[in-house]
Amino acid sequence: MTAQSLVILLVFLATLLSVAYPLGIYLAKIGEGTPIRGLNWMKKTENFFYRLAGIPLDSEMEWKDYALALLVFNTLGALVVYAVQRLQAWLPLNPQALGNVSPDSSFNTAISFATNTNWQGYGGESTMSYLTQMLALTVQNFLSAATGMAVAYALVRGFKRHFAKSIGNFWHDVTRSTLYVLLPLSALFAVFLTSQGVIQNFSAYQEVNLVEPLSYQQAKTGPDGEPLTHAESNRMMESAIATTQVLPMGPVASQEAIKLLGTNGGGFFNANSAHPYANPTPLSNFVEMLSILLIPAALCFAFGRMVGDIRQGWAILGAMTVIFLTMTSIVLVAEQQAHPVLQALDVDQAPGELQPGGNMEGKEIRFGIGASALFAAVTTAASCGAVNAMHDSLTPLGGMVPMLLMQLGEVVFGGVGSGLYGMLIFSILAVFVAGLMIGRTPEYLGKKIQPFEMKMASMVILVTPLLVLGGTALAVMVDAGRAGILNPGAHGFSEILYAFSSAANNNGSAFAGLSANTPFYNILLAIAMWFGRFIPIVAVLAIAGSLAAKKRVEVTAGTLPTHGPLFIALLSGTVIVVGALTYLPALALGPVIEHLQLHALR
Repeated sequence: MTAQSLVILLVFLATLLSVAYPLGIYLAKIGEGTPIRGLNWMKKTENFFYRLAGIPLDSEMEWKDYALALLVFNTLGALVVYAVQRLQAWLPLNPQALGNVSPDSSFNTAISFATNTNWQGYGGESTMSYLTQMLALTVQNFLSAATGMAVAYALVRGFKRHFAKSIGNFWHDVTRSTLYVLLPLSALFAVFLTSQGVIQNFSAYQEVNLVEPLSYQQAKTGPDGEPLTHAESNRMMESAIATTQVLPMGPVASQEAIKLLGTNGGGFFNANSAHPYANPTPLSNFVEMLSILLIPAALCFAFGRMVGDIRQGWAILGAMTVIFLTMTSIVLVAEQQAHPVLQALDVDQAPGELQPGGNMEGKEIRFGIGASALFAAVTTAASCGAVNAMHDSLTPLGGMVPMLLMQLGEVVFGGVGSGLYGMLIFSILAVFVAGLMIGRTPEYLGKKIQPFEMKMASMVILVTPLLVLGGTALAVMVDAGRAGILNPGAHGFSEILYAFSSAANNNGSAFAGLSANTPFYNILLAIAMWFGRFIPIVAVLAIAGSLAAKKRVEVTAGTLPTHGPLFIALLSGTVIVVGALTYLPALALGPVIEHLQLHALR
């Protein structure tokens, strides 16, 4: 790792912690429903929404009612997104006159944005109208993030309460998360992005003259518009010169802000955060990375304050940070190595001289290797999926790190809300394992962990590997799945494994060499996204309800401390071991064997 990359990493973490701590205090007040000084005027707006929806101000829900409300709310959201895409040709704010989106792509996108995955099998600027981007996609960016925060708050209440039947009110939680957190932060962030050069308008696309004409080859077509071919079935090519370029416009800053703060990841443009209209400067790139991890990190501090022991929040954050530092260091080192085949081209040159600085393929020059590799780790440690570089162009080991960060369950900071409740499930597993070692009934935060909690925790941990490995196996077995592979061998397998890891863990990034905008992948990945999101959520809410009904037990000499270095090591080890045991055979067939094959060619 270069000194520059190390400085970027340390400055990034220091800035993140300094901003996340005060935000965590604020988020704790949101979760507890306590008045916030200076924001009493917003309480009237909040209460107005409750009265409009017919929701009592002081009502609470048992976990089953909470889960039902959540599922109905998100199902309706997915239906709205689907309908807007299918009707966009006849709806306003469509200056490019873009047509309706196909049924299978609409289905995939609707599920994707409702589940906070934001997998994009389409090109945003060439497929979605301004109305679709704002009314369907951006709105779901807010609501899916708020759903994750609501579930996290419900689980924390389960630890905090005793002899209680309720875990809060879903409508209150999702409203407060949106109104007090996501909306104001997004507005501030959008203003910052526009100051850096991110566009925000409703103009039609602009055709501009190129500074220099561009010569290129294109397929020669006949009078019917079909490509002409030679007798040997090869396409006939002809030279062409481009003198103009079409520049996309649109309300970009507003969507980019919540895409990052809500760990959604779905970009306005197909190039996502590598596009200069979405991420113009090194400063915007640094702040975008901060925004991805800001709320997940702050929720750890909110958790500590809500359970009455800030040390518990530091322990969860400590385990996340240990794993993040380890994984990020690997991807930084891997990307700063020269490609072994390029090193072998000329034995008279020093190793790495043909590719000075490392692997720049697929990366933006304005960011460089360090900021690009760090962004790749940040966006996959969180369930964001925004990218500022082509992950498909990462080295085999560099590409394995984002893949493994997703496969760990998106708990290393993770998504908004989902990272915290996912790590708390691993905490339950960790204390259970520790309890087995010493022959005691496991306890966590004063609550005994019994068979029901372990069954639900096992469901949370096992459902995503089932979807990832099962979906990958199916895709490589059938012709429709193999047809999307553009790269043969181990890398082609990695592309499929990455796609299902991303979908089932609600990340949304991709090894873009896989042609996934087909009915097969649109439907299969949508299934992985839906069940990968909501089966764990229902199981987490069941745990919350069970814990809330229990009494709090007193701390004794035999109680495992869950706030010190020993527990941080135990929790980190549990996450790594579960992930490694589950996915190592599949990783060996993809990035590991690709790495060995590359070095065998030297």
